[in-house]
Amino acid sequence: MQNSKKRTVKIDGHITSVFLEEEFWIELKKISELQNISSDQLISKIDQHKSTSNLSSAIRLYVLNHLKNSS
Repeated sequence: MQNSKKRTVKIDGHITSVFLEEEFWIELKKISELQNISSDQLISKIDQHKSTSNLSSAIRLYVLNHLKNSS
């Protein structure tokens, strides 16, 4: 995997930074396109339903579960 990339996202009106590996950013973008929402909207959705306090971990788990359920 490549190095983590820091990106700024807007979650429910506030700006925050998220560190994820490029592969996760790519998959997150694909999922948001499938759901016809922006990446920021998808991240907000993940943030609202996360079971961990770490948003980056919650995003990784969301992407992993999406890929597992898609195959």
